[in-house]
Parts: sequence; structure tokens; C-alpha cells
Amino acid sequence: MEWTGAETRLIALRLSPGEDLRAGIEAAFAASGATAGFLAACVGSLAEVAIRPAGEDAPLTLAEPLEIVSLSGTLSPDGVHLHIAVAGADGRMTGGHLLPGALVRTTAELVLAVTEAALFRRATDPATGWKELDLG
Repeated sequence: MEWTGAETRLIALRLSPGEDLRAGIEAAFAASGATAGFLAACVGSLAEVAIRPAGEDAPLTLAEPLEIVSLSGTLSPDGVHLHIAVAGADGRMTGGHLLPGALVRTTAELVLAVTEAALFRRATDPATGWKELDLG
């Protein structure tokens, strides 16, 4: 799908120590009234993170100082789909689906791009069993 000439707004926010990264993103998107969006930028650090690695059902929790190396995803009224990569003090990266429970250590500075010109929906895909982006 393509939306040409659609108005896109940018929402900048900063989360403080102890705030939940995913919950902050979900709240900002919900407050925007938008029907579609994506994460344009994120920098910051976490004190702990819960992720679901590729091919795994059980979450992985890391509780140590972590830098956010990358965070991307789509935002819809039906939910968000976010992937994160974090690095510890040794520089090793770990990544996967961002779950609730990622607590900000010093800051998380985010920019969301949102619009009402499109509608992103999430529906269970029979092939994957997961709620996937449905553009139909």
C-alpha cells in the first residue's frame, strides 16, 4: 500500500528513569489519535529489558545497564509491533520483540511518525499464528 501526499505528524517524547519503554510508546500513540504510525528514532538506555527472541515463546529478561542500539516498529490502534536491539557493557548485542517491562535507565528519546491518512490493523495470520500487520 502507498499513501501519497498523506499528512504525517512527528511526536517527540522523552521517557524518564523507571518508565516502561513500550508502555510509553503505546500511550503516546494512543493519545495522538492517529490510525497508523511507525517509530522514526530512539536513543537511550535501559536498566532492564524483556524481549522475545526469534523463534522462542519464552521471554528473555536482562537486568543490567543497556544501551538501546536500535528500536523499530509499526504502531496501530490494535497494538504495536516493536523490535529492539540492546548492548551491554561488553558491547554484545541482544535483540528481539520488545515486551512490557523494559525500564528506562537514564533516558529514552523517541520520535514517532503518525498519520490518520492510513489505517494499520493487526489480525491473527493463520500461517504464523501471530497478530501481523493487515493492510487489507
